[in-house]
Amino acid sequence: MLRGLDILEAIGSGARTVADIAAVTGISFSTTHRLASSLAERGYLRFEPRKGYSLGQKLIELGFTAYREVDIRKIARPYMEELASRTHDTIHLAALEHDEVTYLDKIPGKRAVEISSRIGGRKPVCSTGVGKSLILDRSEDFWLHCYRKDFSTTPAPYSATEWLTRMRTYTSLGYTEDIGENDGSIRCVAAPIRDGSNRIVAAVSVSSAQAYMDKQRMHSLIREVQATANAISAELGARSPA
Repeated sequence: MLRGLDILEAIGSGARTVADIAAVTGISFSTTHRLASSLAERGYLRFEPRKGYSLGQKLIELGFTAYREVDIRKIARPYMEELASRTHDTIHLAALEHDEVTYLDKIPGKRAVEISSRIGGRKPVCSTGVGKSLILDRSEDFWLHCYRKDFSTTPAPYSATEWLTRMRTYTSLGYTEDIGENDGSIRCVAAPIRDGSNRIVAAVSVSSAQAYMDKQRMHSLIREVQATANAISAELGARSPA
C-alpha cells in the first residue's frame, strides 16, 4: 500500500513514465509497472500512450468528498462573525437537506428584531433567501418541484412563471433575496457557498426587519454577503469567481 502511495505522490510531482516513477520512488521497474497498471484500472491513475501516467478521476472524486466532509460551520464561523460585526444583523448559514433548508449556524443580530429560526431548524426553500441560493445551479424542473412542494398547502405569493423568472434573474446575479415571503416583516440577502468541485454546498445570509432593510440597504449588502460567501468557498477549495 505504501509503495502505491509513493507512486501516486511521484506522479503528482510530475513523473510520467514508468522509468521516471521508478527512479523517483526507488521501486523496481517491474513492480512500478504492475502497481501503476493496477491503480489505473481502479481509476486512481490515468494512462495515455506517448504521454504516460497522470492522476485519475477517482482521486479527484475523493478530494471533493474530503472537501464536503470538512466542517463547514467551523470554517464559516469567523467570516460570519466578521459579517455580523459589520452589519449588526442576524447571520445564517444553511444547507439543503431533503429539499428543505436546514440551518447549520446562526449569529443573532444586535437590533431589537426577532428572527424565527434556530440551528437545526428547517424552512421551505422557495420562501427563504438561503433556500433560493442553495438551488441556483439546479434545473428549472427542480425549481418547479420546490415551488409545488413548498406551496402545496399554502397560497403561493407569485405564480410558477414568476418564480422561474425570479430564479433566472438571481442565477445571473449570483445572489438571492427574501422580500417577505417567509415572514412579511423580515428581509434577507443571501449568497451561495461552493466547494472544490464548484458545487453549491451551503449559503450565507444577512436578515433583519424591514425597518432596517429597505431596498437601498439590501442592495448595499449584496457585495458584503457575496464577499463572505466567496471567502468561505475559497476555504473549501472553490475557484475564485471571474
